[in-house]
Amino acid sequence: MGSSNAKCLSGNNHIGHLAPYTPSCHYAFLGISEFPDSSGSIFIFGNSAKTTFKAIIFLFVMHPFDVVQMIVEEINILTTVFLRFDNQKIVYPNSVLSTKPISNYYRSPQMGDSVDFCIHISTPMEKISMMKERITRYIDNRSDHWYPAPMIVMRDVEDLNGIKWSVWLTPTINHQDMGERWARRALLVEEMVKTLKGLDIQYRMLPLDVNIRNLPPLSSSRAPSNWTV
Repeated sequence: MGSSNAKCLSGNNHIGHLAPYTPSCHYAFLGISEFPDSSGSIFIFGNSAKTTFKAIIFLFVMHPFDVVQMIVEEINILTTVFLRFDNQKIVYPNSVLSTKPISNYYRSPQMGDSVDFCIHISTPMEKISMMKERITRYIDNRSDHWYPAPMIVMRDVEDLNGIKWSVWLTPTINHQDMGERWARRALLVEEMVKTLKGLDIQYRMLPLDVNIRNLPPLSSSRAPSNWTV
């Protein structure tokens, strides 16, 4: 038995030298070459099954979105295809999406919007009352864009020279159609700018103290190239 093992080792260590056939040597080669370790394949199969199971739970149990929504292009078992604002397709594994928070505008109830602006602290209250009345009247008249009765609130005082105001309102559509949302908001901002200009409501910065220590000489021999001296 000892000589057979030695011959097997010599056959493995020297190229071109074959050991004579012995049962122990044959079984040793069978154990190495014909029956490889299957732990790697088992790991790969187990990981794939886990990923597939998580994807199925994500699609059929959680079901956070539908394919009819604007940015969802395609839903598969393992992946979901999204359509970006510039029509670029992005593929996400469902196993990754199941671990991320998802904001669904399509399924959300009525959402809010806001416009912030600042006016000077010395603005008379009469002008502020007229400003609020005109902004409210515009929003109430645009019932196709906004729900009536917006909130116009004074938020804060900034740097002792400005008052921060906010208009809180509710659009008639959710934020799923982002282009339409910003188009409606732009019309509101244009009307607000027109109202502020019409009432001469401004925002001015605080005065700055400028101290000049060294003045350049009043006369200089240098002149621009296009001047004639």
